[in-house]
Amino acid sequence: MFLGRLEELNYLDNYFKKAGSQMVVLYGRKHMGKTALIKKFVESKDYSYYLARTCSEKEQQFEWTNELMDQGFELESDADYSEILKSITGVESRKKIIVIDEFQNLVRTGESFMNALINVLHEQWNSQPVMIILSSSSLGWVENSMVTKIGKAAYEISGFLKVKELSFSYMREYFPGFTRQQCIEAYAVLGGVPGLWKYFDDSLSIKENIIKNILSPEAYLYQEGGRQVSEELRETSVYHTILTTIAAGKYKLNDLYAHTGFSRAKISVYLKNLMELEIIEKVNSFELEGKDNTQKGIYRICNHYINFWFKFLYRNCSSLAMANSEDFFTEYIEPVFKRYVASYFNKVCINYIQEQAKLMSEAAGNTLAQSSKLPFIPKKYGEWIGKSGIIDIVAEDENNQILIGACNFEKPIMDYEDYEWLIFCAKQAKVEPASIYLFSEGRFDEKLYLESKVKKSLHLVDFKEL
Repeated sequence: MFLGRLEELNYLDNYFKKAGSQMVVLYGRKHMGKTALIKKFVESKDYSYYLARTCSEKEQQFEWTNELMDQGFELESDADYSEILKSITGVESRKKIIVIDEFQNLVRTGESFMNALINVLHEQWNSQPVMIILSSSSLGWVENSMVTKIGKAAYEISGFLKVKELSFSYMREYFPGFTRQQCIEAYAVLGGVPGLWKYFDDSLSIKENIIKNILSPEAYLYQEGGRQVSEELRETSVYHTILTTIAAGKYKLNDLYAHTGFSRAKISVYLKNLMELEIIEKVNSFELEGKDNTQKGIYRICNHYINFWFKFLYRNCSSLAMANSEDFFTEYIEPVFKRYVASYFNKVCINYIQEQAKLMSEAAGNTLAQSSKLPFIPKKYGEWIGKSGIIDIVAEDENNQILIGACNFEKPIMDYEDYEWLIFCAKQAKVEPASIYLFSEGRFDEKLYLESKVKKSLHLVDFKEL
C-alpha cells in the first residue's frame, strides 16, 4: 500500500517536467519507503533502475552490464560506466529516468562513476534529456560526507529530497483493523516508518504482533534494532552501551558518564554520530522566559523501534533466548507497556494540532477557518522540559501567541489536578498561554468539563477525536 508522499511525488515531478537534464539526490533512513516512492514516481514513464552492490568497481560494472544485457541492451561484457550510461540514455528524444539506488556504493570505490555521470549529463543536456535519481539509505554519509567525496560534481545536483517518517495520521489508513488505541501502540513501537509497518498484522492484537513478529527468533524484527546500528556504525559495543543506557532512562551526559565509565569527550563524539543518523536526539526545551527552570543536556532515542529493541530485547536478551515469547512479553513488557506508549502519546497529540493547523492554512479566508478547532495557526512546535515538570506541547504562532498542552495516556481519567499541574509548569516557564489543550485517552473529570465551559481558552480533546 502506497500512503502519503504527495509532496515528495510533486517534488520529483516538478524536476521531471523541467527542460533539460536534472540530477536529484533522494535519501532517507532504511525502511522509510524510498523504493516505494520511486516505483510510484516512475509509473508510466521510461526509466532504468539499478541497485548498487557493495563490491569493487570492476564487479559493479560487470553486474550492471549483465542486468542491462538481460534487458536487451547491447553492451560488451567489460563495459565501463560511460558505456553503460550512454547505452541506457539511447537515442530517444523523450525524457528518460535513470535511478541508481544505494549510489554511495559506486562513489565510495572511486571517482570514475561520478565523472562518467556528469559527462553524460552534459552531453545529453538538451538533445536527449535525462533525469538522474541518486538514492541512498546512508543518511549520515549523504548529509556529512557526500559533497566532500564527489567534489565539483556536487555543483551538478539539481535538488535534494529527504524522505522522512510518515505522521501518525496515516496509521489508521494502513491498519484499518486496529482500534485507535492499537494504532497508537503500534506507532510507539514502530514509529512512522512504513517499511516496518508491513511486519504487523491488524487482524492480531498488538500483544500478539509483538510476540509473533518481534519476540520470535524467526521474525525479521527480532534482530532489527541491533542491525540498524551495526550497518551504519563501527565499534558497536560502545554504541550499544550508550543506547541501552539511554533506553533505561539515563538521559543526561553526567548519567551516561557515571554509568558507562567512558570519558565525557568520548561520549559526546558517539552521541554526535548517533544524532547524525537520527537514532537519538538532543532535546532542546522550547525557548520561553523561564530559562532558569529549564533542564539542559537531555538525550533521547528518537528512533521508536531502536528504543523499543534496546529497552526490552537487548536488556533482557538472556531471558529472551531461554523463555517462551509469550512468557517474556508477560514478564518484561506487559507491566510497563502502557507507560512506554504514553511517552509517545504527546507526538500523536502534536500531530493532531499540526493537522488542524494545516486545515486552517488551506482554508484561510473562508468559513472553514472560522470553524477550526485552533484559535491560531502555530508555526513552531516543541515541549518545555523544566526542573520540576514538563509541558508536553508548546506551540507558537508568528505573533508570539502561545498554546500549551498536556497529554494523558496512562490514567483512566484526566482530572482537575492535571490541569493545575500544567498551570504550575506554565508559571515555572514564565508563559501566559493564549490557549490550553488537554488530551486524554480516557475521560475527563466533571470539574474539568465545567472549567472548559467557563474558560473558552481551555479545550478538552478526547480519544475519539484523535
